[in-house]
Amino acid sequence: MSELLLRLFVPKGDAEDPAVRTACGKLSGIAGIILNALLVAGKLTAGLIAGSVAIVGDALNNLSDAASSLITLVGFKLAGQKPDKEHPFGHGRIEYISGLIVSVIIIFMGLELGRSSIEKIIEPSPAQFSWTVAGILIAAIAVKLWMFYFNRRIAKRINSPSIAATATDSISDAAATAVVLVATICGQYTDFPVDGVAGIIVAVFILKSGIGALKDTQAPLLGKPMDGELAKKIDSLALEHDNILGVHDLICHDYGPGRSIVSFHVEVPANSNLVEIHSMIDHIEREIEEKFGMEAVIHMDPVCSDCKCGEMQEFALEAAKSIDPAATIHDLQVESGSDGRTVYFDITLPYGLKISDEEAARRAEQAMLEHGAKAQVKIDHTFIES
Repeated sequence: MSELLLRLFVPKGDAEDPAVRTACGKLSGIAGIILNALLVAGKLTAGLIAGSVAIVGDALNNLSDAASSLITLVGFKLAGQKPDKEHPFGHGRIEYISGLIVSVIIIFMGLELGRSSIEKIIEPSPAQFSWTVAGILIAAIAVKLWMFYFNRRIAKRINSPSIAATATDSISDAAATAVVLVATICGQYTDFPVDGVAGIIVAVFILKSGIGALKDTQAPLLGKPMDGELAKKIDSLALEHDNILGVHDLICHDYGPGRSIVSFHVEVPANSNLVEIHSMIDHIEREIEEKFGMEAVIHMDPVCSDCKCGEMQEFALEAAKSIDPAATIHDLQVESGSDGRTVYFDITLPYGLKISDEEAARRAEQAMLEHGAKAQVKIDHTFIES
């Protein structure tokens, strides 16, 4: 069924094609609105028949899912718009924003259900079991499991955080409804407030899925590190060219799915022909766009490569490693003046060190003085996923 729907309503193309992404988002949104509306009607009926706060709360959760599907549908429609004068980088981040809104709605519904369930524990009233209620809940579990599978396929196809969040919510809903079903059956054999306890369990499921989805969707909005494997591939591509001595400060600027810009620095010999180096860098930028579908902006750093610079580079690397074994150096320059040589270089340190950047720079400069060279050190941190 899932594959049939994708073939019928989604055009052929790759994951970054705006038409494909819009069609996938539209299909997920419409399916979510229809199925969740049916689940709301069914569960509200079952909840009223049984007098169960857990079942009614589960129905309200599906109501939030329907609203979330509507937000996803609108979000993909807006995200698919072409760049314009006001938004030259496109509208792709709207997809992330829609996922964020979905996550907040899920969390809100979880909190509300938790409050209602606590009230039911304080003032308990037994839920009435019937096979009609059980049948509705079993059908709801089956529908949610299918929605999980369906949305997961779509999310993987177009690498969509918002649809992945919807899929996660679906499997949590299925588990929550299963808990409600068990509690409804068990409630017939005990005076313990099973219904209220089940409501709290459902609320925890909802909150967990909402918080997880929130983490996934806020990351690209705040700015997350570049994928480590992609960074290695871009490094390798650049270093295959003659006269590229090193690559550093690699940053991925994410403006939404299918719209990323990568920027980095390449080190080249200071005595290189400027026109030839410029031509080579233009060629690397075109290669990156062709192979990875990303616009590239490359900055050239000329570095000296004589024996004196080589000696200073060894000292600088030793100074960096004394701060942290994972440290690296780049942009080393040696200037000679009337008061001796001054070495300029940057150190890239991992996050999480107890030492401050200022103290790290001071320690490195002190280490260089021990080798008879003044130094000015700048501390950097990596923008790549470790």
